[in-house]
Amino acid sequence: MKLFITGGAGFIGSNYVRWVLSHSDDEVTVYDKLTYAGNLENLKGLDAGPRYRFVQGDICDVRLVEEALAGHDAVLNFAAESHVDRSILYAGEFVRTNVLGTNTLLDAARRLSIGRFVHVSTDETYGSIESGSFREEDPLTPSSAYSASKAGADLLARSYWITFGYPVLITRSSNNFGPYQYPEKLIPLFVTNLLSDRPVPLYGDGLNVRDWIYVEDNCAAIDVVLRSGGAGETYNIGAGNELTNVELTERLLAMLGKPESLVQPVEDRLGHDRRYSIDSSKVRTLGWDPAWSFDDALAATVDWYRENRWWWEPLKTGAHPPSGLVVPDQD
Repeated sequence: MKLFITGGAGFIGSNYVRWVLSHSDDEVTVYDKLTYAGNLENLKGLDAGPRYRFVQGDICDVRLVEEALAGHDAVLNFAAESHVDRSILYAGEFVRTNVLGTNTLLDAARRLSIGRFVHVSTDETYGSIESGSFREEDPLTPSSAYSASKAGADLLARSYWITFGYPVLITRSSNNFGPYQYPEKLIPLFVTNLLSDRPVPLYGDGLNVRDWIYVEDNCAAIDVVLRSGGAGETYNIGAGNELTNVELTERLLAMLGKPESLVQPVEDRLGHDRRYSIDSSKVRTLGWDPAWSFDDALAATVDWYRENRWWWEPLKTGAHPPSGLVVPDQD
């Protein structure tokens, strides 16, 4: 297949590009605007491959999207503004990219008769849940501009299936972590701060619960959905690794041999969801299961950041540095 991968220079997108090039014979076009979180270094080593090409572009650019998309067999839409705390301050940017951009892609893909469209979304669209786990048919009750914009995009994608019969599939994953994650998210922010003996900012009481999945496992699940999922269907992707932020912080301190004195409580985020949990039994019926245990994946992630300072140190001192102790994104 010829795959058109938007946001392919971002965290999950670049990991998926690497996954599909190493697990298939597919050809890949990466389409990315290269905003602060889109980084060609994430694709280092792929630019010489005959099955890979890169196009710089905005998913809201109708003309360029149509030109670049023509001739492909499937779209995988990873492109998104994804930092919850930034969305509180700059909601308009999230609506533009996540809603308008997704609609631009859907419209172009339908008119060009692209065979499948996988829209990559998040469990945050469901909102918070006190007990139990969200299933795909549960209502969307997002809490932030980020999750609301992603929910809007999900509903647009669904509408293209209902209205036009266009073969859209939606994935909603839990919190991803792993290599090439921009160091504004909890795990890379904490790991890189601790490697530099800097404090780590912990929101509120630290008891917010997240389900963590190693990015490679998510990429494998997305690939299964692309190839075997049912048109018009939505698939939750989680690994069942629910931890409070305090528990996760303690594990990172232990792995890196750092003292608890480096943990610095900060004022809680506005509208901070308490607990995310999703039921992933549906995607498992397609033959997917996580390959990584949480502890092994976390250790591999810590090792990657320890060994790749060349990648993250410039990001923490560049034009768009992570938020540090001011507005850390802990989703």
